Amino acid sequence: MLLIEALSRGHLREDFTCGKPQLDHYITHLAGQDTKRELASVFVLVEEDSPKVIGYYSLSSYSVLLTDLPDGIQKKLGRYPSVPATLLGRLAVSTSRRGQHMGEYLLMDALRRAAGTTRDVASVAVIVDAIDEEAASFYARFDFQPFASNPMKLYLPMATIRALPG
Repeated sequence: MLLIEALSRGHLREDFTCGKPQLDHYITHLAGQDTKRELASVFVLVEEDSPKVIGYYSLSSYSVLLTDLPDGIQKKLGRYPSVPATLLGRLAVSTSRRGQHMGEYLLMDALRRAAGTTRDVASVAVIVDAIDEEAASFYARFDFQPFASNPMKLYLPMATIRALPG
């Protein structure tokens, strides 16, 4: 059985590799520090009986300029110069688990978690900064929309997330 847990010292992440050096470096060297400094909350995917990390994602608070969002969304949000959002900063799956829909599993967990916290900390959308075209295409399959000013930065409105099944 697979579990998604908050990153802790007990998780084995030294050998994690997803094929993208920046994402490998993050989980092996920086994720623990970001968690301690409260810069990001990192969640890891593990097998029930193993502390070995097979995937992960990070969430943090974010602010987006209202003018960066499409007119239809801007009109609904009032006249604030910026609005709160949730940043899905990183998402990666071990190369050993490619093709097993683990990325989708992690993404759905991240979206549910982000939507669940909006009762306590407001957020109008989940934002991602895609690391490359492959990542941007992955998020686009789940209806993330690119920002007009930067097609590698994408968003999914919280209203859309709340309407997801499950």
